[in-house]
Amino acid sequence: MMTYNIIFPVLNEELRLERGIEGIERFLLENNKNNFYITIVDNGSTDKTWELCNNLKKIYSNIETIHIETKGVGAAVREGVKNNICDIVGYMDIDLSTELNAILKMEAEFEKDKELDIVNASRYNKNSILIGRTKIRNSISYILVALLKIVFKMKATDAICGFKFYRKSVIEELLAESSSEAGWFLMIEVLLRAERKNLKIFELPVTWIFEEHTKVKILKVTWNYLVHIIQLKRKLK
Repeated sequence: MMTYNIIFPVLNEELRLERGIEGIERFLLENNKNNFYITIVDNGSTDKTWELCNNLKKIYSNIETIHIETKGVGAAVREGVKNNICDIVGYMDIDLSTELNAILKMEAEFEKDKELDIVNASRYNKNSILIGRTKIRNSISYILVALLKIVFKMKATDAICGFKFYRKSVIEELLAESSSEAGWFLMIEVLLRAERKNLKIFELPVTWIFEEHTKVKILKVTWNYLVHIIQLKRKLK
């Protein structure tokens, strides 16, 4: 039986951290998943997140905690992977927007296909279900996916879903080749590099629940996407 490590990048998540960890621990216990481990990476929180991380580590024996000052999902995932010893490692959002059953589906894919390198969840797979999504969030995501497909010929239907898992050796190699980007765009770079290497990637349909309303402005976010895409285009030459 292979071992799995779920990385949770957290930044000022004192209101959702305990609920998220308790939820996934309960799910793992109910499904007898004693081959799963959790790494919480606090990257620069200024609230009580780090204190809560250490409290949770005392309660659950399968939890490791890491504190870094660098903010960004990319930095958190990189640090979590550096400390990982499990066969499969990946990351999830602490709000558990991705259905927890996706964990079992992801495990099943890796267990049945020894050649599989990556499981990439997609909210926009034809078999996925989105609950509570807003038009503005859809618009932003579709714009990004369209830009990535135009510029990089990306095959994936979703590049930023917060549920991605990799074989240990695969993610270590991809991160070693990638830039020092600390934000979530690093994970897009990793996915694009994996596609260019023709690695075997399974796109996992998921049920995704949006819990929050966004105040993000489409024009501002789209401009940010364009800047990152231009920078990434230069890196991937």
